[in-house]
Parts: sequence; structure tokens; C-alpha cells
Amino acid sequence: MTGISESWPFLQNRRDAMPTDSANQSSAVQSKIAAAEIAEQIRRALKNGGSAEHAAGVQWFFKEEIRSHGWYTADLRRAAVHFRREIRKKRGLDFLVEVANQLFSGSNLEEKIAAVFLLEKLDGEFGDGEFKLFESWLDRISSWADHDALVHDLIAPMVAAKPARAKSVFRWAKSANRWRRRAACVALIRGTRAKMFFSEIQRLCNRLIADKDDMVQKGLGWLLRETAKSDAKRTVPYLMKIRGHAPHLVLRTACETLPAAVKKRILSRTKRQT
Repeated sequence: MTGISESWPFLQNRRDAMPTDSANQSSAVQSKIAAAEIAEQIRRALKNGGSAEHAAGVQWFFKEEIRSHGWYTADLRRAAVHFRREIRKKRGLDFLVEVANQLFSGSNLEEKIAAVFLLEKLDGEFGDGEFKLFESWLDRISSWADHDALVHDLIAPMVAAKPARAKSVFRWAKSANRWRRRAACVALIRGTRAKMFFSEIQRLCNRLIADKDDMVQKGLGWLLRETAKSDAKRTVPYLMKIRGHAPHLVLRTACETLPAAVKKRILSRTKRQT
């Protein structure tokens, strides 16, 4: 795998493709065109800078067919952070968001993860407009990996920062789209780690407890596990309450970090549902 400066040569050699405001590129249309050009350059760099051997092994982690260029996560994050510095310096945050929006429109795994990495840890600078945009990305999801990157790293921090946004999860929970239903769970994880949203989590769990989709069950189990870690005093009695009708996958995941004796008690009479 090549280094950042080699796999992202336009950072040094194609700065003309990222014009400044003074270069008569101030309109929304022109800005989108420029963002699309930058996104296309990133796609080419990702294709040229990956590892074919690693790309072949990526499929093992997914049931769905995955398109991958074979980047390791740490390398991809470093490249995205390097590029983020350049683009913010030249064009600012709004342009950066549009580049990410273009990247997340593709079908390649690394393109979507790179889009998230471009915006990672910038949630404090985003508002309701960006939240609505990121919500629209849920309909572009193709696997648990791009889903969890988007929801855990971008959407969940924004929900925790503005609790009124938590109402969105109940709308997603009703969706026919499995990824929106999983997002309903994962979007509350950052908040539950701060002991927020316990009543919302109970309500959401009651709504999704009968969901047969394994991706939704795993998302719900993940949410309950994080809730148990931060607030076992309230979570353990709730798990005991639902253990008779909750899918075993949900409870098994929820109990992963609990003491062995507590875990055994919760799982001892669960129905082996799938």
C-alpha cells in the first residue's frame, strides 16, 4: 500500500482543482461541481492506493457482496485527515461536507468510510441541516460497516448533543429499511454512554424486540450492552423483564460485559429466538 503523499498526489499537484473563493467559484452550482471533481479524485486515489490482497479478504466479514479497494482502516483515516486539512484551509466546512456527500453516494466501502472520516469529530460544528443530510445517507447504506461508521461516528454524537433529535429514532424504527431500524438503535449509543435516553431506549426496545432481522437484533443488543455498562442498576432489571420474549441474540449481546452470575441469570430462561 502506498503512502498518503503518493496515493493522494492531487494534494500536491492538483490544487488548481480546488479553487479558492477568489477564483469565481462562489455559486452553489459551481461549488457542487468542484466538490464532485474533488470526490472523483479521491475515488481514483483510493483505487490506486489500496491493496488487492486485502480487498479479497474484506469480503469474509460480510454476508453482502462488498466492493473494496483494500485499505486498512488506520491508513484510510490518516489519508482522510490529511485531505480534510487541505480542503478546509482552501474552501471551508460547507465544501468539505459536500465532498463527503458526493463520496457517500458511491457503492465502494472505502469511499463511504472516507466520507465519514472527512467529517469525523466535527459534529460540534454541525447543525440541523447537516443532521438532515446525514439522515438521508441512511438510504445509501450497503453494509453494517458503512452504516455503523455513519451512525455511530456522525449521527449519534449529534443526537447526544441535541436530545430533541432522539425523536427521529422512533420514525426510523417503523421503516421497512433494515438499516434505518438498526440506525434507531445505534444513534442512541453515544447518549446512553452518558446515562441519557433510558426511557427512550426502553420504548425503542419494546418496539423492535420482535424484529426478526439479525442486523437490527445486533444493533439493539449493542445499544442494550452499552446501556448496561453505563447504568446496570436500571438495565439489569429491564433485561430480566424482557428475557422471556426477547431474541436470544439481543440478550446475549446485551449481557456481554455483565458479571458472569448476572449474565447466567438473565440468559437462563430465554427463549431461543432468532
